Amino acid sequence: HETFRQRFAAFPVRVELLSRFRTAPEQKQVLRDLEAGKVDVVIGTHRLLSKDVVFHDLGLLVVDEEQRFGVRHKERIKELKRSVDVLSLSATPIPRTLHMALAGLRDMSLIETPPKDRLAIQTVVAPFSESLLRTAIAQELDRGGQVYLVHNRVQSLPAMAALVQKLVPQARIGMAHGQMSERPLEKVMLSFLRGETNVLVATTIIENGLDIPLVNTMLINRADRMGLAELYQLRGRVGRSSRRAYAYLLVPPEAELTALARRRLSALKEFTELGSGFRVAALDLELRGAGNLLGGQQHGHVNAIGLELYCQLLEEAVRELRGQPSRPAVTTTINLGLDIRIPSTYIPEEHQRLRMYKMIGSVRRSEELASLAQELEDRYGALPLGVRNLLDYASLKLVAERLLVQSIERRRETVEIGFPANAEVDPARLLRFVSTCPGSQFSPSGVLRVRLGGRTQEVIPQVRAVLEQLQA
Repeated sequence: HETFRQRFAAFPVRVELLSRFRTAPEQKQVLRDLEAGKVDVVIGTHRLLSKDVVFHDLGLLVVDEEQRFGVRHKERIKELKRSVDVLSLSATPIPRTLHMALAGLRDMSLIETPPKDRLAIQTVVAPFSESLLRTAIAQELDRGGQVYLVHNRVQSLPAMAALVQKLVPQARIGMAHGQMSERPLEKVMLSFLRGETNVLVATTIIENGLDIPLVNTMLINRADRMGLAELYQLRGRVGRSSRRAYAYLLVPPEAELTALARRRLSALKEFTELGSGFRVAALDLELRGAGNLLGGQQHGHVNAIGLELYCQLLEEAVRELRGQPSRPAVTTTINLGLDIRIPSTYIPEEHQRLRMYKMIGSVRRSEELASLAQELEDRYGALPLGVRNLLDYASLKLVAERLLVQSIERRRETVEIGFPANAEVDPARLLRFVSTCPGSQFSPSGVLRVRLGGRTQEVIPQVRAVLEQLQA
């Protein structure tokens, strides 16, 4: 709210706040002005989804920290947004939301450039020990910083705060959890924000929304009990300035950890570079499943028909609703023995290489392919041979799928083109081609054998020319 007020100070824009931290009379006044159209921007918690909130003319809805909203809340948002633009922001989308974006039900945009001077957070997974607690907290306090200690058990929170006070006597400790009433919680948080306290012992209530640049050390007790996205969000509360930040994930001895907990923690150690939220969310989708599109489940596996078939059916339905041409019933497999790899010297970053393979593989029109080739050249320079071959493969595949060709395979000097019974090929044209092309054969099983000539690099143009001759 304060950030928006500062940013819009020079404009005739009224910004208001709606949450449980405002008194009942203040909330009623904001609601009246909101309905009358006197408020331009309203910022709030889930309180904005209450039945008594009426908008005069809602045009844009921004949902920050989208992963904090359940299905019921999202259904309520849908009621608000029949003709409203919606922007959902999240470093770690819920598996179902990410799957909807990947399936084409939502548009997705990735922000991969970190703010200026940001450094990656050093992440340490270690057994809980008093000496580690003392050293980590004292080290941060010595450089004038502040510390978060996350202990997600309200009952034992005072005992943990007392332990920290005993280990680091110079620490000024605050304590926060979700069961506190509004005023004491606000007082604790403001005291920490102003630097009056320098260690905040809290539950996962601090997971979202806090932006305190001086806090650059976080200790998370029993990190093995938390989800992957939750740990990533918590870690994101530190390292919000140009200082090096540290996150300590404290766990019991390794023998007590489950295989899933080990995998989550190793992922957090691996994904330390800035902007790796998408990779964390993708792994979360893999670990927990894509959820239920039509029900309340935000994660879980589609066991009834298998995820791959489910995704295929969903993609077809989305394309149909958008009025786009449906994908061909046949996916052509091509094997011409050519190098079609994107060299690591051309695109060094593995994630970008995989993304480019996916983009080339999902192209449906030759214009898109030309645009993609132009983009590659603009971003990474002249196309190496492997990349040119890969683009030619994709172009050949478009022609082959229009004819419903099942396979194209090279065997020494011959190429075999496999046709199904329902192929879009004129039998008269096929017969004419076989009779006029020396060395060509068409077998009863639906395989056309064509003898090739020339160099290896001329294979793709030759096969393409054959297919174009067979087009009805």
